[in-house]
Amino acid sequence: MAHTNQRLSDSAAPTCIEICAGGGGQALGLERAGFTHTALVELDHDAVATLRTNRPGWNVLGTDVQGVSASDLHASGQSVGLLAAGVPCPPFSLAGKQLGAADERNLFPAVLNLVAALQPKTVMIENVKGILQAKFASYRADVLGELWAHGYWTSWRLLRACDYGVPQLRPRAVLVAVQRNRASQFRWPEPTACPKTAPGVGSVLYESMASGGWELARQWADHASRIAPTLCGGSRKHGGADLGPSRARHAWAQLGVNGSSVADEPPQPGTPLPVRLTIAQMALLQGFPADWKFSGGKTSAYRQIGNAFPPPVAEAVGRSLADVLAQDGAPAGYRIPHVDSTGNAPSGSSPRPSLSCRPGVIA
Repeated sequence: MAHTNQRLSDSAAPTCIEICAGGGGQALGLERAGFTHTALVELDHDAVATLRTNRPGWNVLGTDVQGVSASDLHASGQSVGLLAAGVPCPPFSLAGKQLGAADERNLFPAVLNLVAALQPKTVMIENVKGILQAKFASYRADVLGELWAHGYWTSWRLLRACDYGVPQLRPRAVLVAVQRNRASQFRWPEPTACPKTAPGVGSVLYESMASGGWELARQWADHASRIAPTLCGGSRKHGGADLGPSRARHAWAQLGVNGSSVADEPPQPGTPLPVRLTIAQMALLQGFPADWKFSGGKTSAYRQIGNAFPPPVAEAVGRSLADVLAQDGAPAGYRIPHVDSTGNAPSGSSPRPSLSCRPGVIA
């Protein structure tokens, strides 16, 4: 059994293949949960550069997932611990046309084809909450039916980022599939926070806001004590370097934030209210560590951040899946330790206590 202040060896750590990896939010969370990525697939060239810049050792394939085969991702005969995917949101987004299966950006079929070919022990697919609408019930049933045919127990759940310490409400639909002989070992992660106890925008961004000598930093931070509106990255066809439509901008204004554009640097002395946010500050609000760097211009970087699965939420689900995989030939009670942004498990770490804030459940 590995000691908790040492990183698991590659032979002990469960493997993960990730599809539509984006700017790395899900990948970072899964790394912290103890997974070793054997391959990550991402089409956007700026996001590919982001992944390679932050994790030079990752095997990042800059290509369209629809042209990827199982042999491109994993050696034949080796087992895959987890197939994770953050498939594009526009087909099911409440802000879009909601074309679902008819949308050219719907990549569920490509992921399901890889599930059939790779037969991973577990699967995790993340998407917008819109996919849980009644109008998509038959589509969800088709997805679950195909997974069941391949031998998986399945469960949808609506998770809120604020329930895991991220300063946004940000509800996301997460589908977990576990090989049926392992299904009894899976437990959805318990919340570790809720809107009333999650850190507010001001507390998360105060240090950054004060870094340029802005004399209103403390006043602003004290006022911006609530969680943030959900960051919306937009699609490649729409969306720019701003904080969303008028309703979202109004919510940001209540926090003393000008959501019409993105700042190049933290506010300097004399900067009036409301203040604009930088790319780095929005990444902090999404749960990324301060040292995670995004490639590309403002619009591209903001899209990577806004479309990301917050690392703390991905970590929470990843740890539950890692616990399932840890049962393979392991001593009773063995648990894979979570790791920090450098890939090392914090010394003396232990799970945070769960609270009474329970996320929504879709069976």
